[in-house]
Amino acid sequence: MSSGAVGKGVGPSYRGLVTAVSSGKFFPARMPNQLKIDRRAVLKGMAGVALPLPLLEVMGKEVVEEPPRRFCALYIANGMALPDKKLGINDWSWFPQVAEDGKFVFGKSTDPLEPYRAQLSFLGGLQHDNGPRNDPHVCSDMWLTGAPLHDPAPGTYNTVGLDQVVARHTRHQCRRPSLVLSIDGGTGYTSRTATVSYDEKGKPIPAENNPRRIFEGLFKGNRGTLNAQRLELRKRMKLVDAVSANARMLDQRLGRADRDKMEEYLTSLNEFENRLDASEKWLDIPLKKQDYSHLDLDASPEVDPGLYYQTMMDIVALAFDADITRSVTFMMNREDGMGISDTFPLKLGMSQTHHSMSHKKDKKGLLEWGRYDRFLSEQLAYLLERLNGFQDKRGSVLDNTVVLYGSGASTTHKNTNLPTLVAGGANMGLKHGRFIEGGGRMTDMYLSILHSMGIGVESFGDSRGTMSNSIFSV
Repeated sequence: MSSGAVGKGVGPSYRGLVTAVSSGKFFPARMPNQLKIDRRAVLKGMAGVALPLPLLEVMGKEVVEEPPRRFCALYIANGMALPDKKLGINDWSWFPQVAEDGKFVFGKSTDPLEPYRAQLSFLGGLQHDNGPRNDPHVCSDMWLTGAPLHDPAPGTYNTVGLDQVVARHTRHQCRRPSLVLSIDGGTGYTSRTATVSYDEKGKPIPAENNPRRIFEGLFKGNRGTLNAQRLELRKRMKLVDAVSANARMLDQRLGRADRDKMEEYLTSLNEFENRLDASEKWLDIPLKKQDYSHLDLDASPEVDPGLYYQTMMDIVALAFDADITRSVTFMMNREDGMGISDTFPLKLGMSQTHHSMSHKKDKKGLLEWGRYDRFLSEQLAYLLERLNGFQDKRGSVLDNTVVLYGSGASTTHKNTNLPTLVAGGANMGLKHGRFIEGGGRMTDMYLSILHSMGIGVESFGDSRGTMSNSIFSV
C-alpha cells in the first residue's frame, strides 16, 4: 500500500480512536495530560487498515525506555538421545527427570546448563500437527513454520517462519531485520535444507556460515567516511535493482526446475536488497563500542567445532548487545548426515557420525549420542553466559531475549515429543525453572513467544491459541 493510501485511511475515519491490540479495548482521545495509550496500540483506518504507533511519551516512561525484545532460535538436527528406561541409563536422557519435590533434575547431557536453571525451562510432548504426515527428513524445514509440507497449497512449499514474523515487526527498530546462520550456509535443498528460515512466501532464506564475513557485514559497516560509504551503498543498490529486473525477465522463460532455482536466487537478492536499504538508514548512527579482541574470526568447523560454535555464539551475543538485529536463527546441524557437522562427533573422539548416532537403540550407542548432546549443551551454555554478561537498560540481554533451543525430531526421525528448551525472557513475562510435560502444538508455543515480545498477532500457522499452564504469562 502506498503512503498516500495509508494517509487517506488514517484521516477522517480515525476520529480520535486508538485500538489496543493486546486487550481489544478502545482508548478515546482526551487531553494530553489525561491520555494513556497501550504500548501495542495501533491506529485503525478504513478497510481495516491498522498502523502500529511509534513509542510515545503518553505510553509511559517505562515503555519508551523499555529495552529491546529479541528472539534467537538454535536448531539441532537428528533429535536428542532419549534412551529406553529398560537400558538403565535414564541419567543420559536429554529430557530431565522429575524429583519428588517437583523440581527437575538435569541429565548428564544437559547438566552444563545447571547455572542457568532459573533462566530456562524444558517443554516435553510438543509436536507440529503436520509433522507425522510429512516426510520425516523435512523436520528442519518445518521446525519454525509448522507448515503442511505433505500437502502444500498450489504453487507453494512452505510458509513464513517464526523468526521472520519477529523480523517483520521489529525491522524498523534495528539495523538488520534478521540474522540467518547455519553450519554450512546457503539453503541446501528440499528435505535436506541448510537453513531454518523461510520468508513471507515460504521461500528459504540463505544462511551465512563464515565468521569473518558475518562479523564484517555486521560490525564494520560504519567505518570509513560516511559520504564514501553512502556512495558505495547506492551503487550496490542500483546493481541489485538491475540484476533483479534481469533475473525476473529470465525467470519467465525457464522451465519448472530452473524457475525453482531462480526463485531461491531472487529471494537471496531481495534479502540482500533489504540489508542495503537498512544500512543506509543507519549509516549516520554509530555502533555501540564493544570489545572484539577475543574473537577468532578464522575459526573453522573442520578444525575445531567447539571454537567455531563459540565464535558464532559470540557474534550473536554482540549483535544483540549492539541492537543490530532482534531476530537470529542458527542451524547448528543439518539433517540426515548432510554437511560438515555430521562429522563433529568423530572430531571429538567418538566412533560414529551424528546421523549414525540417531539410529542407535543399544546402550553403547545411546551413551555416545548422549555425550555429543552434552557437547552441544555446552555451546548453548556459552551463549547464555555471554547474553547474561551484557546489560540492557533493565536487566541483562538474556532477560530481554527469548532463546529457543531444540530439534524437529525426537529420535530416529520421529516427529513427536520434540526436544524443546526455552531460555531467557524474564523481562518479557517468562517464568522458568520448570519441566512441563503437558505437550501441545508447537505453533501455540510460537504464538506465546510472539505475544511475549509484544507482537499482538491473533495466530501463527495452525495455532489454536497461546499455551495454557506454561512458562508464558501472556
